[in-house]
This record gives sequence, structure tokens and C-alpha cells, in this order.
Amino acid sequence: MEVVQPDLRSRILQNAKRSKSLFAQSTDESIRKRLRLSTGPIEAQHEKDALSIRFHTEYRDLVELPPALEQKQARAMSARKRGKKLVMNEPAATSEEKKTQKLIEGIAESPSTVASNTPQPGATALVQIRKPPLNSQRSADSASQALSVARAQATHQMKPDWHPPWKLMRVISGHLGWVRSLAVEPHNQWFASGAGDRTIKIWDLATGNLRLTLTGHISTVRGLAVSPRHPYLFSCAEDKMVKCWDLETNKVIRHYHGHLSGVYTLSLHPTLDVLVTGGRDGVARVWDMRTRSNIHVLAGHRGTVADVKCQESDPQVISASLDSTVRLWDLAAGKTMSVLTHHKKGVRALALHPTEFTFATGSTGSIKQWKCPEGAFMGNFEGHNAIINSLAVNEDVMFSGGDNGSMSFWDWKTGHRFQSLDSIAQPGSLDAEAGIMSSTFDRTGLRLIVGEADKTIKIWKQDEKATEETHPLEWKPSLGRQKY
Repeated sequence: MEVVQPDLRSRILQNAKRSKSLFAQSTDESIRKRLRLSTGPIEAQHEKDALSIRFHTEYRDLVELPPALEQKQARAMSARKRGKKLVMNEPAATSEEKKTQKLIEGIAESPSTVASNTPQPGATALVQIRKPPLNSQRSADSASQALSVARAQATHQMKPDWHPPWKLMRVISGHLGWVRSLAVEPHNQWFASGAGDRTIKIWDLATGNLRLTLTGHISTVRGLAVSPRHPYLFSCAEDKMVKCWDLETNKVIRHYHGHLSGVYTLSLHPTLDVLVTGGRDGVARVWDMRTRSNIHVLAGHRGTVADVKCQESDPQVISASLDSTVRLWDLAAGKTMSVLTHHKKGVRALALHPTEFTFATGSTGSIKQWKCPEGAFMGNFEGHNAIINSLAVNEDVMFSGGDNGSMSFWDWKTGHRFQSLDSIAQPGSLDAEAGIMSSTFDRTGLRLIVGEADKTIKIWKQDEKATEETHPLEWKPSLGRQKY
């Protein structure tokens, strides 16, 4: 007896019908006609069938949770009911989510639709669905509640501390060029400033009076540092020179030769007689302060080294470059410990926290917070959309200054910006000269010294009359995820 095999075309159509009932994704009219599927309530039933099949095949093994996880969720729910957990604002459901919810509700009303033996017109009964256990609804409710608790924990944000606003206290004029560098003396009696007029000026911190002017550089003075253990002032400039000034005689006593181009930054090691400088030649050089010998050449950056900082413990040297990377260096070996590549544009500013083992970096429209020693990312300071030229940190407040004169004050612990304002160029200057070039806090952290492109030095302090009632904290928790 000859067995009649079905033709290939009928098998193809049958297979297509099965795919349609499983996934129900096609909206092409020609395919609908070939498969003889209507667009009425039967198609809606197809979508329910497909969802039901996928739900039961994917999640039937997860209906009952393991006992340990179920106890953990029960404890979390009881703690939440007692008010120990945060209540999260749920986002509004989109139209697509509403449609899916309706389909799921339809499945819940008739779970045996697909399992029935009577096929729908134009479709084939494909899969026999196992009926879910009786406690599936209870498990689903506990799972959704646990998900809400997990979301609330994931988006938990610390409330920032209240800080009084900062106000302008004094404007100091005297330089004839952009004020590119600042350094405060360890005893907090005076501070030094270097500018585009090739001079270094010493100012009285209490009165703002000029004490001394040092001349010797033949180009813009870009970096200054006062030694806490010697009567020395160190300076670097775009003339490739690094100088050591004796503050007892006010004369240059040492030169450090080696940089091939302008020197843009320098930093003193707090405990060793070591000086680190960086500049346009893309390397950071480590100098012996007394013998003037070049101990290490820290090579690895592919662009200008814009800022460098030293600290007592590893990583003892941190450098930022216009190649958009930050490098942590092993000072003993003279090699890179790690490279931070989170920034997308050149990193112009670095700031070490005075008491914590943390630091901040600033590039165009991006300020990031890091934890030593491995350089672990901690968070973003979001909102200052400018080229960040300078950062300064005291114990609980960070200042950021932009190339367009914008200034921001941040709560260090949470990254909340509690004050933002624009610097006003002094009379007689162009509006385009309202740029922040350098900044530093004094040794107490109560005064902020800012060097600007309008050739002035501005000193800021906190408003003593401000209270939480007169200047309330403007802060709302957000649901934004952490960005790198």
C-alpha cells in the first residue's frame, strides 16, 4: 500500500502557522493573507497564546522559590512594612507596558486557553501547558514585592549636608596677565600667585596687601608650591624652567633642567625631598630637591600633562593629561600602577581630599570622584557643563571653576551641587575674560582663593548669616543609574 506524503508547500505553511502562534510578531499583510490569519479578536487570542506559552516554558521551574530566598524576601517585606525601607516613586507605565499587562491579565483569567484540545480557527494547538501550582500567585506577589525592595535599595541616595552659600569677600588686583597658579603658605599667613605677566607675587592673606614681587621667569608662571619643611618656594613656567626660590633671601638657588617644552604643573611630596613636574612634553619628571638630579621620567601619557599631585601613601603620584587619561604611579619603581580611562576629553584638573583617601578629576563637562589606592570609581559630579580648568577641595566642599567663568560648589559626600554662579569680570575687562584659571582653599578651608582671566584674584568665604531657613537645601532624590 502506497503512503501518500504531504507536499512540501503544505509543510512550510504548517510550520509558518506554528511560528506565528508562538511569536506573533509579523505585521506584514501579505504574510497574513498567505497564512490566512485574521486581524480581529482571533489575532489577539494568538498573542495571548504566544505569551502564555513563553511564560510557562520559561518560568515554570521558578514558580516556587528556594526556602532560603523566600525567608529573605519575607524578612525584607516585614522590615519594609515597619517603615525601615525607602518608598520609591514608580515610573509611569508606557503604552507598550499597558498592552502587555492587559495580555497577561487575559492569560490569568483563562490559563487553560492554550491547553484546551479545541484549536482556534487558523491556528494549531501545539503545546500542552502544565497547570501552575496553587501557590504560584502568592510566589509572584512576593517576587514583585521583593523586586520593589531591591529597586529601592539600588536607587538609595544619601541626603547631602546643608552648606552655607559662598560669597565674594575681596578682589585683589595687581597682576598684568591671567592668574594661572596659586599656593598657600603652610602657616596660612600669605599666599603666592603666578601669572601671565611672568611674575610671582606674595600677598598677605588677612589683608590682601602685596608683600613682594619675584621676577626671573621669561614666560607665564604655570605652577607654584611652598615647601612645608623648608623655606623654599618652587615655580614652573612655560619657559621650560623649574626654579627653587629661597624665601630668606628671595633669590633663585636652584634650577631643574630637563623638560623639553613648557612646564604646566608641579607638586611637592609631603614627606620626601622630592619634586614632581609635568608639562607639554607628555612626561612627569621626579626630581631630587637638593641634588637637582632627575630620579624618574614617568612616561606613558600621549598628551600634555596638565596636572600632577603627590601624597604620602601609594599611589604617591597621580597625573592627569590632555590625552583624557589619569595615571596612578608607583614612585619607587617609576612605573604606572593603573590607568583611568573613564573621561572622554582631556583631564585638566586634579584635587586630593585633605583627610580622606580620595581624589577628584575634571575634564570638559565631567567631574569624577575616585578612591585610592586602586583608583576605584565612586561617582560623578553632574551639572557643570564647561571646560573645567580648576578643582579645589576642603573637608566637605569641592569647588570647580570653568573656562567660561562658571563656578560650582559641591557637597563632597554626595556629589550634590548646592551653589552655582558666574564670575563677573572686573570693570575694563572683556566679558570673555571671565574665566577661572586656578583655585585653592587656604589651610583652614574657610577661604577660597580663585585666580581669573581678568587678571584679578578673588577671595570667597561662607556667608555667616545664612541659615537653613533663609537658604533651604534644594535636593530631590533621582532614579538615575550610576554612570561611568
